[in-house]
Amino acid sequence: MSNPTELASPSRRGFLAGSGTVTLAVLAGGAITVCDDALAQPGARRVDAWVSIAPDDTVTIKLPSAEMGQGVMTSLPLILAEELDADWSKVRVETVTHDPKTYGNPKLFGAIYTAGSTSVEAYFDILRKSGAGVRRVLIHTAAQHWSVPPASLVTEPGAVVDRAGRRRLRYGELVTLPTLVTDVPAITVADLKPRSAYRLIGKDTARLDVPGKTRGGEQYSIDVRVPGMLYATLLRAPVEGESPQSVSDERAKAIAGVVAVVRLPDAVAVVAQRWETALAARALLRVEWSRNSPFRSADSATDLSSDIAIAQDLGRRGVAWTERGNALAELSQPRGRVIEADYSTEHVYHAQMEPLAAVASVDADGKGAEIWIGTQSPTATLGVAAGVLGTTPERIRFHSLQMGGGFGRRTIFAREVLRDALLLSRQLARPVKLMWTREDDVKGGWFRPATAQKMRAVLDAEGRVLAWHHRVVCPSIVGYYDAQALARAGNKDLLVMEGAESAPYPVPNFLAEHVITPRRARIAAWRGIGPGHNCFATESFVDELAVAARTDPVTMRRRLIGGNLRALTVLDKVLAMARFGSAPAGRAHGLSFAPYKTSLAAGVAEISVDRTTGVIRVHRFWAAVDVGLPIQPRNLIAQVEGGIVFGLSGLLKERITIRQGEVQQNNYYDYPFMRASEVPEIHVEVLTSDGPPSGAGELGVPMTSAAVANAFFALTSKRLRHIPFDPVRVKTALTG
Repeated sequence: MSNPTELASPSRRGFLAGSGTVTLAVLAGGAITVCDDALAQPGARRVDAWVSIAPDDTVTIKLPSAEMGQGVMTSLPLILAEELDADWSKVRVETVTHDPKTYGNPKLFGAIYTAGSTSVEAYFDILRKSGAGVRRVLIHTAAQHWSVPPASLVTEPGAVVDRAGRRRLRYGELVTLPTLVTDVPAITVADLKPRSAYRLIGKDTARLDVPGKTRGGEQYSIDVRVPGMLYATLLRAPVEGESPQSVSDERAKAIAGVVAVVRLPDAVAVVAQRWETALAARALLRVEWSRNSPFRSADSATDLSSDIAIAQDLGRRGVAWTERGNALAELSQPRGRVIEADYSTEHVYHAQMEPLAAVASVDADGKGAEIWIGTQSPTATLGVAAGVLGTTPERIRFHSLQMGGGFGRRTIFAREVLRDALLLSRQLARPVKLMWTREDDVKGGWFRPATAQKMRAVLDAEGRVLAWHHRVVCPSIVGYYDAQALARAGNKDLLVMEGAESAPYPVPNFLAEHVITPRRARIAAWRGIGPGHNCFATESFVDELAVAARTDPVTMRRRLIGGNLRALTVLDKVLAMARFGSAPAGRAHGLSFAPYKTSLAAGVAEISVDRTTGVIRVHRFWAAVDVGLPIQPRNLIAQVEGGIVFGLSGLLKERITIRQGEVQQNNYYDYPFMRASEVPEIHVEVLTSDGPPSGAGELGVPMTSAAVANAFFALTSKRLRHIPFDPVRVKTALTG
């Protein structure tokens, strides 16, 4: 294991002479500075840095976001390389874990944190300015070396050349010159390339992470092996908030290779020389739990029923998420018909391929550690490690690994696995790999909250929507993991309420509110976040309003969208793709408009229903998406396709149930998800507009549920308003 190393600060000239490698950074305001590359390493950094250039022309670009299958390992460096005019074949990527002041995500409170489809949107301008700044330094350096004006020079991939083409200096040659010229004008937006000049952005560049994954070369937490490492597994408390009261472990300790049985706050750990040994010993433990948790009374069906009842109690106000005009006044004295509908969703599990795992090796003084983990949030992970050990993040040597799926599970919501690995390593004075089984991961999951949603609107005689009230009842995700953060936000929970803004429908009198109820399960963001459940209610309700207004779903949406040409373009595109309304006999089409942040998306599902079994089959799904500027169009299509499959699986298959505080599901045999044979034929078209790039990783999920629900009505004249659409619920709707 490595130990913290104190590095002396060499002079810039001495460093360059010794290594020939230079790191450059764009500081606040666009100024450029030279950084010593040795000092740009995690734990010993003195000066901020984004780009390192070596004499062999290798360009190393820092990656502030976690790659978890969404392609940021390629898209973010590509943005910087575009402005730098780097030779892409020479680009290498280095993930950063420390220094959120430099690398933090400005869309996520300045933390190094990957979630909510924010990476490209958040870092786009930062990376462009960095690349342009480094390019400017290289041009000015070449100009000084040749004694010519900088304006007489241009760049080509990986080199500075004069406009006449007679002289050329590779970037690797420039960084070995005695002096780099950093006293150059700061970068402004006007200095950045116009879109017409892009040679990397907007092209289908091969993803950098794919070769290693397909060849088995990438390392995940479950792969890590270090000298002297022990293996640990946990017998976790069956109900949240309970602890082991008595432990009978004699039979477990009698197995050869068992090193220790350790009580933790909410679990009993078995630590052994081998993983298989730890599992076998765990099966022999006999534990009496405290059985005094208030969650012992939790029942997912009863608790959701309670929230549904609260949704009907209009005298109980919630926290206003978005408000325009006075929707409640319009509804209390309506100038037209009041239309109401109720929708609900149940808990779902993240179902990531790799269960949680972490490796920790705590230093002898107990105040530092080396950790290996795949995480969406290095900042949160460092905070957990520092908090457990009572130390500072600088004492944590962090190996950020690949993730076998994230979907929100590997954010702060994965803190237990690292906490326990550190506690065990500190107690045993050995490196410890802690792995959860699939059963541990299901039963210890943090789930998308179950929601009850009440929709109300006023329709005038011409079918116009005069008022709209969207009421969401469920616990607060933000309040669960950080009550103070929720209070600072005025009790507005982005993770629950995003997507309830009615965009792009500018209803004049509008209220979206969140009635926060007590938490009865571990809850977390799930792929699609708030729009995943909110767009189900919104877009299903639009179709119900269309029926009430005696019009069709397309006309109703056109009325609501009004003059928003960008939204109308997306809508028209998906309608044309699907030839909406022309489904074959025995099938029907359903439409859903599903914006996400500033991205726009619309989907059409083509379904059939087996009335005997109650099984809905989605045969084809079309989607049109506009994310402003697509950085990698082919990868964007893959992300939308994956989101559609994810959303359909959660809609048709997935459900977590809780009884007496215990999760009832165990593994994929009783937590089914969509199989390859059930995946529909998917068609995605990418539209380009003038806006900056926006989020795409979540974009496929929100459109799915309402599209299927609306297709079901078109086919059967019956409504499905409760997710999941399982066969029992479908047959009940058909006969009701």
